[in-house]
Amino acid sequence: MTFKIREVYHFEKPGEVNTDLVAEAVTRHIERSSIRDVVVASSSGATALEFARVLKDQARIICVSESAFRKEMGSEWPCMDEKIKAELEELGVIVLDKAPYVLHGGVYDDSQHPAPTAEQAFRDTLYAFGQGMKVAVEVVLSAVNCGVLEPYKDVIGVGGSGRGADTAAVVRSTFPGMVFSKDKEKRLEIREILAMPLAKKWWD
Repeated sequence: MTFKIREVYHFEKPGEVNTDLVAEAVTRHIERSSIRDVVVASSSGATALEFARVLKDQARIICVSESAFRKEMGSEWPCMDEKIKAELEELGVIVLDKAPYVLHGGVYDDSQHPAPTAEQAFRDTLYAFGQGMKVAVEVVLSAVNCGVLEPYKDVIGVGGSGRGADTAAVVRSTFPGMVFSKDKEKRLEIREILAMPLAKKWWD
């Protein structure tokens, strides 16, 4: 029998207070693995900047900000801070600040026809692991979909429950259309959880 014992950072509550420890968990995993791609969800860019400073030359950082569909959710857009964006790019971070959402904004999401969709079911399943897990997976799919991240490789996705980061997972990158592919080698896999809050945040 072959097995590995891994440390997982479990937080009592979700939220930005966990950001530093998530960065620590990601750093430790990079040091013991061959993974060199980290995709960070970061609306303003501040969370991605923190990861870029901590990881420095240890990994390639991709920062995924918000979609214009955010305006339909009652929030402001664009929300990437231009000064932070410039600093991120100076540090070599790939910034996606206009990428469409993968799991929001589908044809039937806000339609007058209440038809359930595969995206909604998938999204709600990920929410069972926490808001941060849904975001961590979604930004990896977005990065592949935008052509800045290679598909079918192990990467680290980082997400949060509002501000900051509280979740990190090792994910097999893939295209949104290949999440449930007939080809098992191309399907999405959540391979390891590195950090996650025990309590969940549910959006009304």
